[in-house]
Amino acid sequence: MHDFIKKNIYLIFLFIITLSVGFLTFLTFIDKSPLELSSKNLQYLLILNIVLLLLLFIFIFLEIKKAIKNDIDKDGLKSNKKYITYFALFTFIPSLLISIFSLFLFSFALEKYFDKKVTTVVNNSYELARNYVDEVRNKIQSEIVLIAFDLNKSKKFLNDNEREYSRFLQTQKLIRGVNEIHIIDLEKKLLFSTLGDNEPYIPPVDEALNLVLDDDRPLKIINAFENRSAAIMRLQNFKDRFIYVVNYLDKDISRYLTEFEEAINFYYTVEEKSTGIKISFAIIYIIVVSLLLFISISIAIRFSSRFFRSINNLILASTSIGEGNLDIKVPEVKTDKDLEILNKNFNQMIDRLKDQQDKLIINERHEAWGSLARKLAHEIKNPLTPIQLTIDRLKNKYSNDLDEKDRENFEENLKIINNQIKQIEKLVNEFSDFARMPKPVFQKNNLVTLIKDNIQLLQELDQTIKIDFIHNNQQLFFEGDKEQLSRVFLNLIKNSIESIQQKDEKVSDFNKNITIELNEFDSHISLIINDNGVGFKNLNNNIKEILNPYFTTKKEGTGLGLSIVNKIINDHNGNIEFISKADGAIIKIIFSK
Repeated sequence: MHDFIKKNIYLIFLFIITLSVGFLTFLTFIDKSPLELSSKNLQYLLILNIVLLLLLFIFIFLEIKKAIKNDIDKDGLKSNKKYITYFALFTFIPSLLISIFSLFLFSFALEKYFDKKVTTVVNNSYELARNYVDEVRNKIQSEIVLIAFDLNKSKKFLNDNEREYSRFLQTQKLIRGVNEIHIIDLEKKLLFSTLGDNEPYIPPVDEALNLVLDDDRPLKIINAFENRSAAIMRLQNFKDRFIYVVNYLDKDISRYLTEFEEAINFYYTVEEKSTGIKISFAIIYIIVVSLLLFISISIAIRFSSRFFRSINNLILASTSIGEGNLDIKVPEVKTDKDLEILNKNFNQMIDRLKDQQDKLIINERHEAWGSLARKLAHEIKNPLTPIQLTIDRLKNKYSNDLDEKDRENFEENLKIINNQIKQIEKLVNEFSDFARMPKPVFQKNNLVTLIKDNIQLLQELDQTIKIDFIHNNQQLFFEGDKEQLSRVFLNLIKNSIESIQQKDEKVSDFNKNITIELNEFDSHISLIINDNGVGFKNLNNNIKEILNPYFTTKKEGTGLGLSIVNKIINDHNGNIEFISKADGAIIKIIFSK
């Protein structure tokens, strides 16, 4: 998920901007955005929406095209492309149907929102609330006239008596059903009032007082405060005195009236801009559907590429195997766990086939070379006996007839011939051994003991070489032919000793080391021989050639030793690997259990 976001960060950023502009357009149409609701602003917003939508579509198209090119086209599988097409259609068609249905439902709901009955209810509700406020305000205008009439009539009775004034005003307050009655002067100073000691007095505005200075009619003060209705009137029988009456509306009536006005304005704004609202809603829906479609196609491409790439790799690998190429490998790609297991098993199968093929080739080669060795041994061995007999007769016949100097030369020459005959006999015996390699007799053997015996025997060849033997078990049993396995260990350790001796002829003063590691695991036994001799540098990339019969890098070698070793290891269900390193060589043997 993190990789997907990082890869498509610009597209996601563009989507957020486009969606934000779409919502801003919608809010502007319903007059709820920071922008002023005007034709000019709406025109700019719609143009911006169209431009951003085009950019979004272009980006989505380019990203999908790029993904298809990178993940699908290079595989070349028609089924992969077909899968992507089906997945995209299965996402697009339901999204399109849902979009059409949603737009239709939104349009239908919007039309019902402006139904005649709904409009009538909205208007009547507002009129009812406004009539209530007007009724309260008009009532105070009539009540102040009656209170003023009673005050003017009771001038002599009141006679500025504070107690009588207070009692009279309280009585009028109860009779007339008002909240506050005040008697004020020209300076709006409070002379008499129905207020208590701790209740605040709010005087009328100057403009209201000025309007009734020379007018005996009452003045209704509209919206003096949010929840107050007031009236002021000059008292005819009192000089420079005015009656100021206040009545409180319901504490929430002003707020309700304001909300009613806002709702009415919003209602008719929405009705007027209903077409634009539908357009902006459609734009928002298109943006969201486009993103969902892009995500679904991206997921489809990602999933199918993971799945079909593995299938394609298996198809290519199986085709190569059918053509006889067992060096092919199925690339290890990140995919579903089951497919990863399939790829791994397929590669293991290829390795087993290649091992079997190599063993078959080695066996065929050994049989061919064995047949040749038998013929060579037969053809070479036949004349050796007559030659040896002839040399003995020559020595017996002419040795005593020659003078001392000639006799020494004569015997030296015969000795050279005898040595060469012995070399030929040795070669013939090795040919015979190679040709007569017996089938292994399998029995349980302790490999630790076998290797220790061979190390002890070979250590006498060169005491200056240090041989370390490391093993994870004191007793490591393996089913095999004791003599043949011993021959393998003897030959390989001896080769390491000779390699170090060969290096010692050219390089002096270096630590001569051979490390032998024998470890047992659940499925196999591993033997690693590591020396710091001359290694395989002269072979370059043809290390495997040393396993071929009669191939040797030694001056006096026959080239049969490692070939025999390889055959024995193959007969024991194992394989040998030669690894070159900067300072020496590593030989690794794996015996499967």
